[in-house]
Amino acid sequence: MIGYVTLGTNDLARAARFYDAIAAEMGVGRMMEFENFIAWGKPGGAAGIGLTKPFDGNPASVGNGVMVALEARDRAQVDRLHEIALAHGGTCEGPAGPRGDSGFYAAYFRDPDGNKLNAFIMG
Repeated sequence: MIGYVTLGTNDLARAARFYDAIAAEMGVGRMMEFENFIAWGKPGGAAGIGLTKPFDGNPASVGNGVMVALEARDRAQVDRLHEIALAHGGTCEGPAGPRGDSGFYAAYFRDPDGNKLNAFIMG
């Protein structure tokens, strides 16, 4: 149902470096790029993620309670995505590990603008 999710940024070039690294690990690249907007994903594939400077010209801000979840291939990729995020200006919101007893394994992080993401695997 979801085609892509868009997050705001105040520094598109800095944010692009962060998401280029995350997208490369996930096997996708940029699928759209305009002056103030970049989207990563695969046309016709799973949902993508976009970044934009807000259209109204106001500073981008973080949504309280908003998080984008990135589905990884396996636990090792969850671990790598968390490491890549931290190496590219992200901050840790919870290290990789099991959550509960249902087989959910996740790592939580924020991008350089403070948007919250996680990488996860089910089962």
